[in-house]
Amino acid sequence: MDSEWAPPGIDVSKPHPARRYDYWLGGKDNFEADRKSAEQVAEAFPSVQFSALENRAFLRRVVTFLAAEAGIRQYLDIGTGLPTAGNVHEIAQDIAPDSRIVYVDNDPIVAVHARTLLNSAPEGKTAYIEADVRDPEVILDHPDLLATLDLAQPVALMLVAIMHFIVDEERPYELVRRLCRALPSGSYLVISHATSDHLTPEDIAENEAANKRSGIPFRLRSTAEFIPFFDGLELESPGVGSIMSWRPEGWRAHPRPEAVSMLGAVARIP
Repeated sequence: MDSEWAPPGIDVSKPHPARRYDYWLGGKDNFEADRKSAEQVAEAFPSVQFSALENRAFLRRVVTFLAAEAGIRQYLDIGTGLPTAGNVHEIAQDIAPDSRIVYVDNDPIVAVHARTLLNSAPEGKTAYIEADVRDPEVILDHPDLLATLDLAQPVALMLVAIMHFIVDEERPYELVRRLCRALPSGSYLVISHATSDHLTPEDIAENEAANKRSGIPFRLRSTAEFIPFFDGLELESPGVGSIMSWRPEGWRAHPRPEAVSMLGAVARIP
């Protein structure tokens, strides 16, 4: 996408996670700064595109479980990214047309596409909020959320490939707790997160340097650092592990876990 096509008021000279992710998925809604940032990450993590693709597959399996087995009809998807095949509302409403979904992202370009493309089935409803996961109360108190979701009924909180952009100083665990506290018993928390589990100390240092060059703050976390996101919650089988190991749908060729380096888990809020 050339810079002259950008909607007014959008600074395309700085990379954004949603547009960088779009580039890894083969999309066209990205700019030179996003592509440069993506390639800088790929220098240290050449299989990053596999990771992005497997993350989408994880999301599809999780939403299918939530809609078909857990009976969830409401979803709050924070850090949704640019619309692509297999969005949350498409998966959920294919199973339960009355499902309601609120999408949240802080990129104005995502907003332009989301409001055009994220159309609900007639029986359900979708809404889009331009906000940041770092401001839970802004999201939870937003009129469009309150008009779409009933927070007295179970909600699936989707934090898919977003929390690794929250560095320690921004208190990531507290942000998740604040969001979960607003949801009733029977709700679910879904997180996928880049991990350092398969990396040597030298690899970790190289990744950290690449992330700094990319212009987007990023924090790899080990399994031991990932588990506390779910403190006090009831993990669904198979618990915490590679996103590829979360309820795989039969045999298929897939990358090695270390080539994907993403942890995932689903937990019920008691």
